[in-house]
Amino acid sequence: MPKYVVRYGVMRTLGVLSSRASDRYGRGTQVIARTPRGLEAGEVLCEATEAAVSRIKNPGSGHILRDMSDDDHNELSHMKSQQRDEFKICETFVEKIGLKMQLVDLEHVFGGERIVIYYLAEDRVDFRELVRQLASEFQTRIEMRQIGVRDEAKLLADYGDCGKPVCCNTHLSEMPPVSMKMAKLQKATLDPNKISGRCGRLKCCLRYEYETYEELEKDLPPVGSDVLTQSGRGRVIGREILAGQILIESEDHSRKLIDASEVITVLRRESRKSGHRRQKGESGSKNSEDPASLDDPGSSDDAAKTPPADELPAGKDAVAEQDSTKRTAAQPEPKSSSDTVDHDTADHDAAAGSESSDSVDPSAADRSDGGDPLKQQNNNDNE
Repeated sequence: MPKYVVRYGVMRTLGVLSSRASDRYGRGTQVIARTPRGLEAGEVLCEATEAAVSRIKNPGSGHILRDMSDDDHNELSHMKSQQRDEFKICETFVEKIGLKMQLVDLEHVFGGERIVIYYLAEDRVDFRELVRQLASEFQTRIEMRQIGVRDEAKLLADYGDCGKPVCCNTHLSEMPPVSMKMAKLQKATLDPNKISGRCGRLKCCLRYEYETYEELEKDLPPVGSDVLTQSGRGRVIGREILAGQILIESEDHSRKLIDASEVITVLRRESRKSGHRRQKGESGSKNSEDPASLDDPGSSDDAAKTPPADELPAGKDAVAEQDSTKRTAAQPEPKSSSDTVDHDTADHDAAAGSESSDSVDPSAADRSDGGDPLKQQNNNDNE
């Protein structure tokens, strides 16, 4: 039993339909077929070979009954004119019930088994009351189908910017997603008005050659890489993917368009971040004048906070003096009512106060010398 690929319905559904063994149909033949939706008019596209069926995703099933006769053509024309009146009636009921939906199209199946209503809506719509009233009005089964903006263009659009009928209404059985990455790779204009189709989304034709561009791009060095050519070293600043050419800038800043086959090798290019970090590290090491900072990373901070050696007291009290200097530098400078302040006296007082707090002898606070380690040492020497 021969099978054929048949297109039917306003959504241009593709189905693999069988026929009688004695019947033969050519491409473009108008037929009457029985599908899961009922009796429909369709168009034969080709024989259902394995290669053809493998390209169709979830094809419909059914059976071809006969060729369309003149009476069938007249009946089909009468039904299309009747659909306009039925569409207006549906709009009246939608407005009367107050549903937030936009009717797009109405399809009356050839055999009269059902009426399919296509609509747009942002949210889910409770159309049970609408279906009851329409079923009572038309005395047939009512089917509501929510669609998107692309399906709306498939139903209503005629011609595209190229001057030919829109793809979704001719040869496309499904509409895969299209991204801006496809337009950028093909160097298409990024003007939304020029790369958008009748549906307001990116054109489906941007996807047709995308896989070819991806394959050809693998044979070209990326933009920004350093390459070695027969004429010397250069940097890639542009590519012509389809032509297989690259635009390079040589060391003398001259630009030349060469074929990708002239590239001898692609040199590894240092990333900008690593180069910036290296330059920053080199400049920091050159500006460092303290030799101790090369051996100890924390010595530069200690050197900045430590006073000169001639200002430190000798002996065991040097450590206490250095610790008190660090704590004094960390504390905020006290406010003074006078603009002239003796800084040496202030440092001496702060050091003396810190030494008394760092005293180890707990009984020093009860002595008449106030617990000062210097006075304690002098007393011990006198004794």
